[in-house]
Amino acid sequence: MIKIDQLKLDISAKDNQIISAIAKKLRVNEKDIREYQILKRSIDARKKPDLFFVYSVAVTLDNSLESKVLKKCSKDNNVNTYKPKVYALPSTNYNSSRPIVVGAGPAGLFAAYIFALNNMNPIVFERGKKVDDRTKDILEFWETGVLNTSSNVQFGEGGAGTFSDGKLNTLVNDKLGRNKFVLETFVKFGAPSNILYDGKPHIGTDILKQVIASMRNEIIKLGGEFHFEAQVDSFVIEDSKIKGVISKGETYYSDSVVLAIGHSARDTFKTLYDLGFDMEAKDFAVGFRIEHPQAMISETMYGPKFNQLEPAPYKLAHNLENGRGVYSFCMCPGGFVVNSSSEENRLVVNGMSYSKRDSHNANSAIVVSVGATEFDKSNPLAGIEFQRNIESKAFTLANGLIPQQLYGDFKENRLSKAYGDFSSETKGKTAFGLLSEIFSQEINQSIIDAMGHFGTKIKGFDRYDAILSGVESRTSSPVRISRDEQFQSNIKGLYPCGEGAGFAGGITSAAMDGLKVAEAVIANQNL
Repeated sequence: MIKIDQLKLDISAKDNQIISAIAKKLRVNEKDIREYQILKRSIDARKKPDLFFVYSVAVTLDNSLESKVLKKCSKDNNVNTYKPKVYALPSTNYNSSRPIVVGAGPAGLFAAYIFALNNMNPIVFERGKKVDDRTKDILEFWETGVLNTSSNVQFGEGGAGTFSDGKLNTLVNDKLGRNKFVLETFVKFGAPSNILYDGKPHIGTDILKQVIASMRNEIIKLGGEFHFEAQVDSFVIEDSKIKGVISKGETYYSDSVVLAIGHSARDTFKTLYDLGFDMEAKDFAVGFRIEHPQAMISETMYGPKFNQLEPAPYKLAHNLENGRGVYSFCMCPGGFVVNSSSEENRLVVNGMSYSKRDSHNANSAIVVSVGATEFDKSNPLAGIEFQRNIESKAFTLANGLIPQQLYGDFKENRLSKAYGDFSSETKGKTAFGLLSEIFSQEINQSIIDAMGHFGTKIKGFDRYDAILSGVESRTSSPVRISRDEQFQSNIKGLYPCGEGAGFAGGITSAAMDGLKVAEAVIANQNL
């Protein structure tokens, strides 16, 4: 096969025009092209108002012709031999105890899937409910404010990412095809095929819920077992080796336990710490959600033809003189700000989009890096207490509703009275409050300073009536559970995995870490 990079076409180009462009690039007749596959597609808006898709494609010609074409195009750096990455599924003659997976988020599900494909009959424990039942609890919470602390945006089948924007891009360097395998698995279980090549792939919470349920059913079909509403309360340890887990008073024995908890499993972190698991506090970031009209963002990014493309994303970052970094996080085009609380009398927000991304607003978190200045990093659990403190303030600020403030009023420390030229798009009820009371003056000023810079990058980003919602505090895990080169903790046989353990950030990277850990479990059993 031949790979062509940097194949640029107008965004209105049809399939036959792509074939024509391939033929022209390779200097062959269109009839010589057996087939082509889009490997990647990204948007080039550098010459607005003209907009282009930039493709990488894999092309199949007759074998005899391919060698001639490669020789003819040898000086073109964008034409090369192509050998697709194929993920090598680990295999084993596993004859040990059934592996246990704690947590049914992306990391846990993909670890369980690999085990199931190897006839290892994994047992999965999830503190929350199945995704459909979980959805009912979340909708009730957004409507009534009645929180189920085990079934919410943070906890339940699919993990926290199920109720987010559903982004699938990752910065993880992938030489073994794990990323492609994750995306292909999502497509196998119902995701749209364009996630295989879009430069910024996205599913949306509505489709992701269906994918997660289908994946669970396949794992069960292959011999896996799921326990929902079954939090793992403790672990059985003998001679610094894992022997099993305890859930709802019953002991389940296994010498291989994958710990794939989420970043909000604070009670489990405490249990692990008390049992002597090695862990450390880590830096993370906190801030507010900010909303703008999506049309404003799209027109700035794409120009007057923005309606011909899906709603535009953005990514912003700025390093301040005080040493802090401020950046946009989990940007949701056409999305909603959602109440993502998981503990009583504490409030946290996140962003969420459906597959169509058809909300009127864009939102993202604008967050500031925090660490040793805010909490004692010698205490592994100190970051959790810092999170809880600011979440308690956010809850109190608006009597349990999402506290909001116009950005201009935030700068002046003035209570907002009404929205400006656009209204908020939220899931969960809101009320105005003084958001400056949540953070220190240094963090507040860091956000203000960065917003001025961001306003030079996206016109209107620092507009007076941009809507802030608080508080964004769960950007990543506040702890990292140590693991060695064999992916095991200091308690042998227990494998920390995914975002909660501090080794991933986002759906795809967590799923890939689940693959790595499953591979390690199998490799260690094969020794």
